[in-house]
Amino acid sequence: MDKDSPIQTTADQSSWIASLMILCSAVSPIPASYLADRIGTKKTLLLAAIPYIVGWILVMLASNVPTIYVSRLISGLGYGIAYTAAPMYLGEIASNEVRGAMATLITVMSKFGILSQYCIGPYVSMLGLASFNISIPILFVVTFSAMPESPYYHLKSGQHNLAEISLKKLRGRGFMREELDCMSHLVNENMKEKSRWKDLVTVGGNKKGLIILLGIYFTQQFCGSTAIIAYAQQIFGAAEGGLGAKESCILFGTVQLLTSAISSQLVDRLGRKPLLLVSSCGVGIANIIIGAYFFMKHENSEYVVNLSYIPVIVIPIFIFSYTIGLATVPFAITSEIFPTNIKSKATCVIQIFVALMTFAVTKLYQVIADNLGNYVAFWCFGLLSVGGVIFILILLPETKGQSFAAIQEKLYSNEKVVYEKQDDHMSRVKINV
Repeated sequence: MDKDSPIQTTADQSSWIASLMILCSAVSPIPASYLADRIGTKKTLLLAAIPYIVGWILVMLASNVPTIYVSRLISGLGYGIAYTAAPMYLGEIASNEVRGAMATLITVMSKFGILSQYCIGPYVSMLGLASFNISIPILFVVTFSAMPESPYYHLKSGQHNLAEISLKKLRGRGFMREELDCMSHLVNENMKEKSRWKDLVTVGGNKKGLIILLGIYFTQQFCGSTAIIAYAQQIFGAAEGGLGAKESCILFGTVQLLTSAISSQLVDRLGRKPLLLVSSCGVGIANIIIGAYFFMKHENSEYVVNLSYIPVIVIPIFIFSYTIGLATVPFAITSEIFPTNIKSKATCVIQIFVALMTFAVTKLYQVIADNLGNYVAFWCFGLLSVGGVIFILILLPETKGQSFAAIQEKLYSNEKVVYEKQDDHMSRVKINV
């Protein structure tokens, strides 16, 4: 925390304050998965606001570090619930043509929130910042309550009339009964068999989808993104790059917000796979360059004196490359790749995996950097990023603009699926054997 903060912390305590929320977010996806199936994704998202509100109340009342720890743990519960239910809800309410953009809005708004903290935090007290932040979940509850529930949830619950009402609200004049009929048919087919947790690894299509997403999210975390963002100021300080804490944080926040907004516009135009490939290549190259710089610095190379600008240039390029694909596109794929009966369980497993990987890489970076050197950490990140490129190139199918039915055909059979848009703006799936 800042030296002017009423609660002073050590470096280790600050590290735990930053990490506890992510660690605790691995706990709540299981109840979130259960709630999404029982009460719907909309109500589950509304419940996610409660831990955030309680967490910020504790920050407002805090007079010691343990209270801050508790507030972060409780907020982590809300984080886990929100990131489990949000991809499901957005994927299910969006039409095929804009589903990718809708799902990537999770990242856009997340980056907007981060930038707001960078811009406001240094200039207000801890109480003032907490007072501002507590208004966000309260405003969310007030506004989001007016949104309709996912029509897929209503169909899964046998409430066809409510599903029709929900879809009419979502589509407005664009409502077509044929879309509702397609949804109903797909849900009926998916729900013929009751889902079990073991189906994630015993059913071929589920297993393939899970492997694809775990591989993508592993690349997302082990490309070094979390470490670079969390320790950016230390990296700049070690590199003698000349940027202060406030300037570097605002720079990172701005680059992330603008790039995530660009990604949301490209994901349904260029496709998921191209963005992920460009992103993984970009972060891999950036890691190798940054690693080379720190290696020369470690070896006291005579050339390093004239190269102090490298981290200042390359790290923003890293942030751009990361945000254009790896930070945004996985949410789009998560929202569309699993059938209705298993989606909540799959999203639960993925969110737990992401939380644990985020926590691990944040801690591991510091250990490797302290014991082996920054350059070793960055070269490891670069190597894993290259592995991610190969993984995505071989295993990830393109899902741009395709219906849930078409995507499931790709994963659950060896037949080639072609998405065709008709003159009446409806779509059908053509199977080429």
